Amino acid sequence: MFHRIYKNVQEKQPLVHCITNYVTVNDCANMLLACGGLPIMADDIREVEDITALCNGLCLNIGTLNDRAFQSMRSAGKKANQLARPVVLDPVGAGASAFRTSAAFELLSQIDFAVIRGNSSEIKTLAQGIGTTQGVDANESDAVTVENLEDTVAWVKALSAQTGAVIVMTGAMDIVAEPGKAFVIYNGHPMMSKITGSGCMLSAVIAAFTAANSDEILLAAVSAVCAMGLCGEIAYKKTMARNGGTSAYRGELIDGMSLMTADTLQGGAKFEHR
Repeated sequence: MFHRIYKNVQEKQPLVHCITNYVTVNDCANMLLACGGLPIMADDIREVEDITALCNGLCLNIGTLNDRAFQSMRSAGKKANQLARPVVLDPVGAGASAFRTSAAFELLSQIDFAVIRGNSSEIKTLAQGIGTTQGVDANESDAVTVENLEDTVAWVKALSAQTGAVIVMTGAMDIVAEPGKAFVIYNGHPMMSKITGSGCMLSAVIAAFTAANSDEILLAAVSAVCAMGLCGEIAYKKTMARNGGTSAYRGELIDGMSLMTADTLQGGAKFEHR
């Protein structure tokens, strides 16, 4: 599975249009290059449809949402749908404010998403209409545990059926689900939560993997999540080996993706079916 998905990304080098937040835009661009994709970040309403038409995939991230960006996201998403290009939604901070939450739901009502990726609080907000997001971070009460895993997988599958999208819920354990199938992924490291943008970078990587494998959205998303988590593990070991901190870790995370191989991904992926 991983060899085929990963090879397609490397060979096709998908061009991904990201309308993302200005806190992490540079990291997203570098991570896209590292995984084998090509980034373009254009958010002016006067060009988003033209840029989207040139691209193989689209990633919409509401991390620093405003009216101008929202209008551009909506136009780009509709254009991508017209051209049958996969669209990824990252509903950053959904549940933290009425504006953010309503914007996420409006995008869901007007755009067909291939993948929706968020933390547990963000995904819970989309599933239930309300959430307990702490700023842009998940609330501990929403964390996935061994005890609630079965129930969580069930409602994540239900959200996938409701939205028509593959749902990627990330945390200590990641869940990637469609209505009839789910993967629980155990790759990653806690240090990933100590830097800004690890989730945003993952959403961009998912956009590249799905753009290069548009007929296998679920497996493309699983591969992207495993790859990013594995990079987190490798980055931690290398950072500790040189007595580095969080800044060094961010660089090692991107390096890990740029040095990733299909064999490394295949051998290091840790997941189970549900």
